[in-house]
Amino acid sequence: MLDGISLDQLRTFIAAVDEGSFSAAARKLNRVQSAVSGWVSGLEDQIGVMLFDRSGRFPTLTPEGVLLLADARNVVAGVDMLKARAKLMTSGVEAELSVVIDVFFPTDVVSAVAKEFAKRFPLTPLRLFVEALGAAYQPVLDGRCSLGILPPLPQPFPSLTSERLGELPLVAVASACHPLAAYGQRIPRHELAKHVQLVLTDRSDLTSGRDFAVASPSTWRLADLSTKHAFLKECVGWGGMPLHMIDKDVADGTLTVLDVDDMPLSGFMLTMSAFHRPSHPPGPAGRWFVDQVKSLWHSADVLPT
Repeated sequence: MLDGISLDQLRTFIAAVDEGSFSAAARKLNRVQSAVSGWVSGLEDQIGVMLFDRSGRFPTLTPEGVLLLADARNVVAGVDMLKARAKLMTSGVEAELSVVIDVFFPTDVVSAVAKEFAKRFPLTPLRLFVEALGAAYQPVLDGRCSLGILPPLPQPFPSLTSERLGELPLVAVASACHPLAAYGQRIPRHELAKHVQLVLTDRSDLTSGRDFAVASPSTWRLADLSTKHAFLKECVGWGGMPLHMIDKDVADGTLTVLDVDDMPLSGFMLTMSAFHRPSHPPGPAGRWFVDQVKSLWHSADVLPT
């Protein structure tokens, strides 16, 4: 008998509770009171539980009714969500948006865009992943993510299409107590090679074993940027960092920007682009996400002028 429960019965049950009486529920649902009473009674017969105590002037929920009311609300809300998402799909909006963000990209920009995304596309879940090097490209290449906000790698990826978003500066830094910070003049490459360099390691097979911007034969490889940041401040070694992550450390003297040969003090400009597979271009939600990232990134003065 439980399979015969209808949404009309559940909606009527909920309306009777919310409105305080069967007559008020009938007015809200634009039904006659006898129909409302019949649907509620029929629901009680089907589930074998009395939902309302009718001994007083107005029906009141029984203890069992209180418990089952939450279930009824969940069922109705779930069906409403299903219908809304199905309608969204027919309009072309993605059922879900999965994005991989390079570890160097400004987190405050991503979080601000995500906040607005939740308002603009409340029925489209946003899945965000943060990776580095080849591990950031892999989810886009294999289709696990529809978009990637990524920098270029020396290895080309002809199977992906890209759209330039802007540039961010990368600078070589060390703790203020590091010997390189007190070098006193422009630092030649051979001097960098005397000290431990902290570098990110690739957690994928795409570029594993390959070095990018490595100047020292002595390297410590770290899996995440926050650990690298902490090690730099603890004078474990020197390394490259996005300026937006360490500008406060530079301002308070914790870290020092190194004046390295072949690199301006303002940093090496790293281009960030939105990548996707040509066969799966961004839908309305993805297109909005890319446009907002570009717009907010520029307006937040993260990009160099």
